[in-house]
Formats: sequence, structure tokens, C-alpha cells
Amino acid sequence: MLAWLIRSLAHPYRCRDGAPILTRVDDAIFSRRYFMHCMQCGFCNDSCCAYGVDVDVITVDRILARADAIERVVGVPRDEWFEPRFEDDAEHPGGRFTRTRVRDGRCVFRRGTPRGCALHAWALDAGVDYHEVKPMVSVLFPLTFDDGLLHASTEIDDGSLVCAGSGPTLYRGVRDELAHYFGGALVEELDALE
Repeated sequence: MLAWLIRSLAHPYRCRDGAPILTRVDDAIFSRRYFMHCMQCGFCNDSCCAYGVDVDVITVDRILARADAIERVVGVPRDEWFEPRFEDDAEHPGGRFTRTRVRDGRCVFRRGTPRGCALHAWALDAGVDYHEVKPMVSVLFPLTFDDGLLHASTEIDDGSLVCAGSGPTLYRGVRDELAHYFGGALVEELDALE
């Protein structure tokens, strides 16, 4: 088994919505790989969308503010989109999060045909920045964060992510997304560590 090095960052990097704050990075993100071009994939059937996803209260509010338009695309009533209970967690923007519901073995926001994320597709069609409505955990996947640590998602570590193994590194796959959420200075430091 390979041992990965956890590195402290030069200083904390705060997400544009206030949380999370990254203080460390697992250098496995610079060598582990995955097939990052999701919409060009013909073998996974969006398996990473099977369980729903954590979504912070700020993003829930942004989605619900556009619910009339999004509901038409999703085809599921808005009161069936999210689990009813929120959990307090300082690492999520707004300090709370819930999960998207799972329906027929997939996230309620996963489209059937064409496939992919309905929130992402709606945003592109509506001319809205998808970061406004797509959960940050989804955008950063297959990277995630816990206790200030930026690291590979569980699906990479346990080998269950069908698309793991070839393609760009986890870091390179979401580098631009990290810059969006945490700023260019984080990416500059990660580039140097890479």
C-alpha cells in the first residue's frame, strides 16, 4: 500500500462562501488519476450520482430561488429534492448542509437522457454560472475536504469509482474549480507542490 504525504499549506485558504477553509493537502491528489471528461464517458452510467450529494444551505437557497424554472427540467416536485433535515457543520457554506434525495437509485438531479446533472445543464441553458446551483461537493468531485484537508474522495480510496485509474490527476481535473472556490493563490501553491 502506498503512503501519501499530508502537507500543510502556507496559510489557510477560505472558500468564497466562507467555508470550508483548507489548511492541508494530501499529495495523493497529484498522482491519482481519473477519467475527468464525464460527458464523454460511455461506461459509467453516472454511477457517482447513485447516492445523492451533500449540499450546503446557501446552495439549497439558490436552487429554491429558481425552483420554478429548475422544476420543469428536473421533472420532480421541489419538495422531493432534498432530505428534510439539515446538519450543522462549520465546513459547509452557511454552516449547515443536507443531502439531495435519491430516487430510482440515483440523485434526484441526475438526468436520464441525455445523462448528467440537471442542475448543471439547466444553468448552462439559462446562462447562469453552474457554481450558483450545483453543489460544491459535486463540482470538486473526486476531490473532497474534511477538517481543513483537501484529499481524494472515498470512492477513489476504496476503488469503487469506475472511472478511476487513467486520465489526468485528480488535482488537474478540478484545478480550475479549486481556483473558482478558493482563489488563484491556492492553485499557485498547489502547482508548486505538484
